[in-house]
Amino acid sequence: MPAPAGSRPRPDANPAWHHWLLAVAAALLLWLAPVPAALAVSAGDLPELPTGEHVLDTASVLSRAARSELEIRLAAFEEAHIDARLVTLNRLDYGLSLPQVGRELIDRWKQAASPDPLLLLLIDSQTNTAAVVVDPALNGQLPRDLLTSTARSTMAAPLRDGARYRQASIEALDRLALVLQGGEDPGDAAEAEVVSLPSNVPSREETASSNAFTWVIVLLVVGTLVPMLTWWVFSR
Repeated sequence: MPAPAGSRPRPDANPAWHHWLLAVAAALLLWLAPVPAALAVSAGDLPELPTGEHVLDTASVLSRAARSELEIRLAAFEEAHIDARLVTLNRLDYGLSLPQVGRELIDRWKQAASPDPLLLLLIDSQTNTAAVVVDPALNGQLPRDLLTSTARSTMAAPLRDGARYRQASIEALDRLALVLQGGEDPGDAAEAEVVSLPSNVPSREETASSNAFTWVIVLLVVGTLVPMLTWWVFSR
């Protein structure tokens, strides 16, 4: 039934584009909202005192089984009078580096930790990089070159290859423990050798040494000349 003349539209008869405009405005507000600063981590965001556990997995990249295994391996360093710990981070604050965070933690924790010097393994899960930092009292037993190589080679290879955090930590701890026990440093991780699979396609050298190309030319010449000679003989 048509509406009476002069009547006004109902208040709830808003155009569809009005709702669409509100949705777009809400999406823009969410998109333009600043990223919370809490996502970035610095040494100040970590505990003021060392925890009772040797693994501080703030990035939540280790399974429960991996944490338990690493706890045992880290606790074994107490026999060498070393307080070894593993710290994972998911995002560093702008301008910070893993070694810098490690040194700040050592300066803070060594006052409240056990009397044993600290050994820290740090992993950044966002960039899959690692660092090994020790108390200056350990510089004689664990030289800086060894620590740098352990982070950039021993740990870097598993981190780059599938973000294997557990394996990177275990291989680093095994290498450092071997040196502390007086063993010879195994050195940098060996690069995986690329083995080429056999191919049925002949190489350039094999093609050059083969006479197959010559036979192809001969057959083409014969196939061309024989019909011409046959036609010439029978056309006379």
